[in-house]
Parts: sequence; structure tokens; C-alpha cells
Amino acid sequence: MTYLTAASLSKEPAGDRFRALLARPGILGIPGAHNGLAAQQARNAGFEACYLSGAAMTASMGLPDLGIITVDDVCFFIRQVSRASGLPVLVDGDTGYGEALNVMNMVRAFEDAGAAAVHIEDQILPKKCGHLNDKKLAHPDDMAAKIAAAAQARRHLYLIARTDAAASEGIDGAVSRAKHYLAAGADAIFPEALHSAEMFREFAARMNGAPLLANMTEFGKTPFFNKAEFESMGYRMVIWPVTSLRVSAKAVEKLYAAIAKDGGAQNMLDAMQTRADLYKTIGYDDFEALDHSIVKTIVPHGMPQT
Repeated sequence: MTYLTAASLSKEPAGDRFRALLARPGILGIPGAHNGLAAQQARNAGFEACYLSGAAMTASMGLPDLGIITVDDVCFFIRQVSRASGLPVLVDGDTGYGEALNVMNMVRAFEDAGAAAVHIEDQILPKKCGHLNDKKLAHPDDMAAKIAAAAQARRHLYLIARTDAAASEGIDGAVSRAKHYLAAGADAIFPEALHSAEMFREFAARMNGAPLLANMTEFGKTPFFNKAEFESMGYRMVIWPVTSLRVSAKAVEKLYAAIAKDGGAQNMLDAMQTRADLYKTIGYDDFEALDHSIVKTIVPHGMPQT
């Protein structure tokens, strides 16, 4: 099946499919997928949704995560990830790319590109990764206005409000802001950069059953917890936002070092996905079968020996 055939496309809006996943018992694990191929690999591993991280998108473009990229840049990633995998995609919407009207434009653009859900954070520009220092926060009423604008603009998009307040305002400030954002129209809350199990539990206990998203990023303020542990602490979703990019980037770094050292990639074959496996992942045969004028490709196995 390919996205080119109508039969392979879901008739349900992406946001509705995301809501249906959350309506089931248990916690929803949402791995980051920094491109279409990674999204297909996530789907093949059994995941039912994927995540587009702002940090992963910017890093894949060779840029820092400082609010530099545009709505159109993000829509390029949304289209490829949703089209390649068919999965509902949760998208990092940063600060909404401006004020209320900009947020509404973002929502319409993201929905048109195929997004299922978005989270918007309560920082002001220049925004920073939630696990870094000296983040500057918007006034709660200004953030609530953005949430209300997003809720007015959407047709089906699931709307998550992220608060970065725990670092500067403590749990009390984060909880107060989160309740304000829910009242403004958010469907769920994402408390960023909590740094202990006690903080995760307390935040959840004070949110009166609202759906909550946990962020399990590496090399940040949050200790390692697994999916079951987050569920036991009261969370309905968990993301691993930049993990696929980190692993991929490390592998490519090793590859280039090997080519520079050995004069070729001959010593890295065991670390490579084979042509056959790649073609299986991207559905090469399914695409080829749609056009009977294309001669079926015979995939070479092994390599000539000298």
C-alpha cells in the first residue's frame, strides 16, 4: 500500500485518530521521527503515533533550536512524516510563531499539512530548549489567548499546552498556568523539564485528571523513566523527542570517520541497512506495482569480491 492510492488513506481526520488512541486504556508512547524514513521505521516497530520535535527538525537542518524555523519549514516535515508513515503526528509548535493570529495561521497550516496534534509553549522569543537555563516566560493571560485562538482555528487538531514554568515558578506556578490553559481550550498539558518522580507525581495529582504529556529526552533535567513508570505517575502520553536523531547522527559520525580513515565504507557494511531492507521499509515494490510499465527491479545481494 502507498499514499498514492485512495484506499490506503484513512477517511478519519488525523486529530480524531489521535483522540481515539488516547481514549484507550494505558499510556500512549510517541517516539520522535525526524524524517519520513524514521517515521516508517517507528510504524514498523509497532508504534501508532509519532512526534516531530522542533529540536530534531532544526538540528537536521543544521540549525539550533532557537525559534529560527518557520511554519512552512515545519509543514515540509509534517507532510513527509505523515505521508510516509500514515501515523497521526504530534508536532512541536514552539511558541506558535507569534501572537494570536499567527497561532491561528499555524493551526490551519499544520492541519492542512496532515498534523494530528500540536503543542504550544509559554515562552517568549527567542525561545530555548525547555531543559536549558534562563527561559523567559509569557504572561499566563497572553499564553491563554494563544490557546483560545488555536482552539478557535482548529477543525480536529488535538491541542496541548506546554508550560515551562516549573524551573522559575515551581510546581505552584506550573499548575496555576496549566489550569488557566485548560480553561482557555487546551485538551492536554505538557509540563516541561520536571526533574524528579516526586515532581511528576505532584503535578499530576494537582491536575484533577487532565490528560498529561511527559517528555523523556536525553541529556536534560529529567531522569530516565520508562513508559510504565510515567503511566504510574499519572501521565497519558510520553515522547522520546530527539532520540532517533541522536542515534542516527552518531552513526553517521562514525561512518564519515571510517571513510576518512579507511578510504571507503567497506568496514561499515555491518552497520548499514541493506538495500533490500530499505526498499521493504519504504514500500518500493508497492510503488513500482502501481506502474506496470516499470520493469520489476531485481535487488542485488552481496557485493562483488575483488
